[in-house]
Amino acid sequence: MAKNFPEIWLGRVEKLLTSADQAPWLDGIPEIASEVVTFGEGTQTEKNTIYIPLTSFEPTVLINNNTYPMALEEYDDETATVNLDKYQSLPTSISDDEAMGASYDKIDAATQSHVTAIAKKKYAKAIHAIAPTSHVAGSTPVIKTTGADDGEGRKMIIRADIRKMKKQFDVMEVPGDGRRLVLSSDHVNDLLENDQKFADQYYNYATGKIANLYSFQVFEYVSNPYFNATTATKKSFGSIPGTGDYQASVAFYAPNIAKKTGNTKQYFTDAKTDTKTQANSINYRHYFICVPKRAKYIGAIISDVVTAG
Repeated sequence: MAKNFPEIWLGRVEKLLTSADQAPWLDGIPEIASEVVTFGEGTQTEKNTIYIPLTSFEPTVLINNNTYPMALEEYDDETATVNLDKYQSLPTSISDDEAMGASYDKIDAATQSHVTAIAKKKYAKAIHAIAPTSHVAGSTPVIKTTGADDGEGRKMIIRADIRKMKKQFDVMEVPGDGRRLVLSSDHVNDLLENDQKFADQYYNYATGKIANLYSFQVFEYVSNPYFNATTATKKSFGSIPGTGDYQASVAFYAPNIAKKTGNTKQYFTDAKTDTKTQANSINYRHYFICVPKRAKYIGAIISDVVTAG
């Protein structure tokens, strides 16, 4: 019935946003257990906030100790306050005729564009947040590609570059189980063009995923962040890439990634209030965050430029 239209639509959007499988590189990363706290509910300044307990404490381990009593070490921790990103879709007009007796097929067709648009934005923001800002030895390695010229002045990625990232993760003592590498479109195409073994193993037909490489579970994504080849620094999210800016491949340790889905809210204007068009207006607000827990165990492989000479 038309009177149930808002409730039906919101339920479908929440389900679709939860089950949307557009970022498999986040699969298996659990939601942060912290409860979402809403401030300014129902206002333009509304925000979803979580409080995350963090600690870098690691107790000293004694070998063959024979001295007692043992010294006490004080446990220390801190709490990080994180505001979830707010994603809002622009309103869509749906006529009262279309809303009457709506089936799930019609509901999904009407809301899918909102779901897709929000999901694209939040996952692009997530991979941007996961990527390091710049190179920090021992914490956030940023490696430049060393392959041949792609014909447009960009050095292509080669397997040796991925091995370099593996070595950096080994030096940081990152556990092997949980290492992930999200290749950019440029880098996937580089490997397909020049690495026959990669091309042959591009898809694991048993899982439908790219075969693992050098301890990394490998994925590909079309919205990876841009880095400047000269400065080797990450461009701000949403900035327009310029000369020498290329999408990077992002490496991370999955247990170091925190994600949290907050509230999904629907805004609905009933057709009864619009005598001219007799159309309903609907849009959504969705809260989500995905960030590294600390600036560590994350890295990037960035395309270098071919120098003249």
